[in-house]
Amino acid sequence: MDLNQQPIDHSPQIILITGNMAAGKSSVAQALAERLPKSVHLRGDVFRRMIVNGQAEMTLNLSVEAYQQLQLRYRLAAMVARQYLQVGFTVVYQDIIIGSALAEVIASFHNMPLSVIVLCPRVEVVAARDAGRSKAGYANEAMVYAFDHILRTETPRLGYWLDTSNLTVAQTIDHVLKHLQQN
Repeated sequence: MDLNQQPIDHSPQIILITGNMAAGKSSVAQALAERLPKSVHLRGDVFRRMIVNGQAEMTLNLSVEAYQQLQLRYRLAAMVARQYLQVGFTVVYQDIIIGSALAEVIASFHNMPLSVIVLCPRVEVVAARDAGRSKAGYANEAMVYAFDHILRTETPRLGYWLDTSNLTVAQTIDHVLKHLQQN
């Protein structure tokens, strides 16, 4: 179904797009926001980039400081998303939220219209995408597999999980919009 030609009847909500690095979150979130009538693309990592000095390294095994900074990032994004939603914007919030953090972040949006989209391309596709990017998200290929393991085994199966391995960004958006219209 090509939803490019269909008018989008969409009530304001928060659409959380998550997945591992190089899963396509930024591209999908931006394209989705562009297709919605009144929207914001909220990039969760912007709060990390605001830290000038004292930024903790985000690794597979987070230090206490890194964990605190990550929790702060999630709280700040939730507050900003809530503010945009309250004035009628649909917020496409994109961030890496995997493992038990997904349920915690979802809980922070209680009493708000929320849709959760988890992009989960195959691990070899993520590795190839990461290798082809100018910014490397993973230190090495073993890290790609370690993060994939967390996504697939430790992340609760909440929301709409979409394998985007063989989908273009436009096709992914079509799947997401179809899912949103059905719910």
